[in-house]
Amino acid sequence: MRVLLQSAFILHRRPYRDTSLLLEAFSPEYGRLALVARGAASSRSRLKGLLQPFIPLLLSWTGDSDLVTLISGEEDRTPIPLLQDRALAGLYANELLVRLLPRGEAQPELFNAYAVLLEELATATDEEPPLRRFEKRLLEELGYGLSLSYEAASGAPIIAEAHYHYVLDQGPLAIDRTQSGIPISGQGLLALRDGMLNDPAILREVKQLTRAALALQLQGRVLKTRALYRIKREA
Repeated sequence: MRVLLQSAFILHRRPYRDTSLLLEAFSPEYGRLALVARGAASSRSRLKGLLQPFIPLLLSWTGDSDLVTLISGEEDRTPIPLLQDRALAGLYANELLVRLLPRGEAQPELFNAYAVLLEELATATDEEPPLRRFEKRLLEELGYGLSLSYEAASGAPIIAEAHYHYVLDQGPLAIDRTQSGIPISGQGLLALRDGMLNDPAILREVKQLTRAALALQLQGRVLKTRALYRIKREA
């Protein structure tokens, strides 16, 4: 099978043999896919500096197996560069996609959300709100979206002034119904639902919830970028 000029981003790359690269890419119509870029690490290859994370690309490839062969690549549009302190946030999102997305499943909505995330990371004053919105969208696309509008036991609408415990296999429960789960205010649940994440205290609550939900999907797999964040905080 030969696939021509698909929008894509590189999520991860590593050397392969002497002058080639193994790539994890993300496209709207083909989802996550693995490619071998033969000769792309050669000093004479025009692809050497192009096949990098965060650059909007148009890629062509051929093959029917889990590892396809890159035919060509070109820049789709001029990227907005991520500054050094934001690149780690982008790599964190990339690692989530590599760890959690199945191969070969179309993900047009998530692809668009990822493109928006990169634009926001390049321009927003705070990386945390874009990351939390992306984590929420990723969970939804994986089929494990968070219940943010109604109390799980009663079905009553979430009250901003109330406090809840979020039980991951059930949803938000009033604090008089359970002592387990992730504590979060009604305001935090509604802010995440609406994507309005400007309050630092709300952001801390929401981060605890989305990270716990993602940890359940990761099934004990450790993210390398989390360790880099810890080193950054301690520096």
